[in-house]
Amino acid sequence: MSSDLNHWIRKIRKGEARPLARALTEVENRGPSARTLLRSLFPYSGKALRLGVTGAPGVGKSTLISQMTANLRRKGRKVAIVGVDPTSPYSGGSILGDRVRMQSHHGDPGVFVRSMATRGVLGGLAPTTADVITVLEAAGHDAVLIETVGVGQAEIEIMKWASRIALVLTPGMGDDVQMMKAGVMEIADVFLINKSDQDGAGQLENQLRSLLALLPDGTPRPSIVRTVATTGEGIDQFMESLDTCLDSPRRLIGGWKERLAAMVQQEVIEHIQRCIDDSRFEKMAHEIVEGRQNPYELVETVVAEVSNRKR
Repeated sequence: MSSDLNHWIRKIRKGEARPLARALTEVENRGPSARTLLRSLFPYSGKALRLGVTGAPGVGKSTLISQMTANLRRKGRKVAIVGVDPTSPYSGGSILGDRVRMQSHHGDPGVFVRSMATRGVLGGLAPTTADVITVLEAAGHDAVLIETVGVGQAEIEIMKWASRIALVLTPGMGDDVQMMKAGVMEIADVFLINKSDQDGAGQLENQLRSLLALLPDGTPRPSIVRTVATTGEGIDQFMESLDTCLDSPRRLIGGWKERLAAMVQQEVIEHIQRCIDDSRFEKMAHEIVEGRQNPYELVETVVAEVSNRKR
């Protein structure tokens, strides 16, 4: 490892903003130093609270995260915020909405905000989210708050990266239907009923409790907390619930293993992609569309080629 790279890593470990931002860009773009950085920083990761905040657009996730950040800062904790925004159709980058909404923390050296683009990937998270979290944890952040694009059956990807998950709901937005989606109810450690000063908050809470009553005996039941993000009401109660919410054995024991498994899987996929150039992928796609190739046979051929190269 070069002395320049060692110097860079030391600055990241100290939490210096510019070297950290540069490292995140390198990791997101899969630059030439990305894998070396991750190998060096990984031993220092895994100790922060990773809080995933998910919910339908417009429920107030960003405002809630801003209030959570203020709560953590009052306790002297260093906070990193990862806002996963939709990809711009023009530049391919993040729309940077979270940077606009987090202006109240501008200038606070204990808060680092990073907006990421989904780059068209389903699941509500950017493809390099795990790597970004690794770098942020290694930089000394005590909490990493992750905001996803939205919530639905595909967005349960957040379970792989977060140690705690808050599902944000609001009255009058059809959340009772949203909650019924397969997998969504199971991802939350805490339900936040935001905008609880509006009509329908009590009805929504009753619906939630009725649904939770259907869970099998012995299943951990998520907390339910009413919040008003614009005033900060309920935030202190929510932050306290993070320490007391019940974790399932899978989340407590298997979460870190699942994260590692997903990282390895992504590395294998990228390795295969590097073995076959884009022009060949395009050619194979055209041959399949034109009916001249069987996609299943092509997959077997590609796998065999990659296996032979390893020998």
